[in-house]
Amino acid sequence: MQVDAVYENARLVTGDTALAVLHGRIVALGDDARELSARRRVDLGGGFVAPGFHDAHNHMAWFGMGLDDVPLSDCRTVDEVYDAVARRAAELPAGSWVVGSGYDQNKLAGGEHPDRHGLDRAAPGMLVRLKHTSGHMTLVNSAVLDQLDLANVPVGGDVVLSSDGSPTGLLREQAQLLLRPLTYPTPLESVIRGLDRASQQYLSEGITSVQEAGIGGGLVGETPAELAAYQLARERGVLRVRSTVMVAASVLHDLSDGAGFGLDLGLRTGLGDEWLRIGPMKLFADGSLVGRTCAMHEPFDGEPDNRGYFQVPEDELARTIRQAHDAGWQIATHAIGDRAITVVLDAYEAALAASPRADHRHRIEHCAVLPPAELTRLASLGLIASPQGRFVNELGDGMRAALGEARVPWCYRLRSLLDAGCVLPASSDRPVVDGAPLLGLADMVHRRTSTGEPFSVEEALTPAEALRAYTYGSAYATFAESYLGTLEPGKLADFVVLSADPLSTVEDARVLGTAVGGELRYEAG
Repeated sequence: MQVDAVYENARLVTGDTALAVLHGRIVALGDDARELSARRRVDLGGGFVAPGFHDAHNHMAWFGMGLDDVPLSDCRTVDEVYDAVARRAAELPAGSWVVGSGYDQNKLAGGEHPDRHGLDRAAPGMLVRLKHTSGHMTLVNSAVLDQLDLANVPVGGDVVLSSDGSPTGLLREQAQLLLRPLTYPTPLESVIRGLDRASQQYLSEGITSVQEAGIGGGLVGETPAELAAYQLARERGVLRVRSTVMVAASVLHDLSDGAGFGLDLGLRTGLGDEWLRIGPMKLFADGSLVGRTCAMHEPFDGEPDNRGYFQVPEDELARTIRQAHDAGWQIATHAIGDRAITVVLDAYEAALAASPRADHRHRIEHCAVLPPAELTRLASLGLIASPQGRFVNELGDGMRAALGEARVPWCYRLRSLLDAGCVLPASSDRPVVDGAPLLGLADMVHRRTSTGEPFSVEEALTPAEALRAYTYGSAYATFAESYLGTLEPGKLADFVVLSADPLSTVEDARVLGTAVGGELRYEAG
């Protein structure tokens, strides 16, 4: 047999030194691979080869399109935010949109948000919209605020008011939908360009597969035709990583002829192929921890009257989960606060009791503040928690401030989930934080905030456990472990070549090359 390629002079995570590829799949390893006749042989220069990284919860289109926004993540004062807005405004015609992203009030001196008056001064005559790093809040200036229907704020959100009762310009959670008449839908070509730019960067970081955490509607959807943008991107060859898309719950509906609850034509989880698939239904239960809007049993530290809130009424949440479960969907519910997790677990438990289904793999996205009793229940129900290891570094200080020290041990658990018998995926929630997997792996192992403070280090993983989460665990979370996530004959030849062994020196490793379907799609240098 002549294969398409043999990659040799490598150090595979399996212990082998060569890998053979035919028709995009691995057909042999080690001596068996080296002995095969090949159309081409590739010397990997002693690089370490691991399965391609798989981000189980990211926002690729949002990230790619946001590369043109005013970058605010490095701002440390509100004046720095205003200055960045002013510089961009000076480059644009009067009346233009000035869009920024990535600011975090927890990292600004004084811990306060910017406000509309500061934006008015920074960009007179412009329309200004600043996206909080969490994605759960947006700050606008007066010119935008004047165009919003503030008398009809959607349930599950609020418009923040100043001490005199006037709006500060901050829209939280579902209140961000007030912007939709001005900003939605995003043109398909913009989404395609975002996917192109994002997936190019993903390849440079060793990412070969992703799960897009919400398309088509809701807070994170860009357009009702968002799946078409993915299809067009694939047809044009600019969807460079395998993509599973989660469909926003708001676009599902009751179908005729007893077909249940879903998309038109009865489309649901599993439709597609190895490049583009429909994954879970995506549902939001609550908000953000660093934004102090997630639903908590007890108040946030220093805010005795603030326990956060739900984005949808609790009975509606349970009803939607039951309908989607009965219709055969995998379900991925965003739940960050411990009260939200309790309510979501109640809903999953009720749905499974009424309609048992083996291997449902329902998920809780983020699953941030997880008390011990609820951890036990989550594992007993066969659920998948999808936390983000990188959050501990970039957002850890803000999370600690929101929770108080006593609840930090419950926050973004990793070790406890593995010990409870759960299969653990890994993800970034990019662009909320830097989504480079090598950074995420290091944070899953070290559990330190950006200021160097330890953060529930008892939840740390070994390097091998972290790597398995970012490969096999993420594939398992989307029913793809039969063809992704490990290097073995029969599986897709998606792999990353690293300069060092991440099982021993993750901080020193860098990406040398990334292969998808046995073809090197990225080479460093």
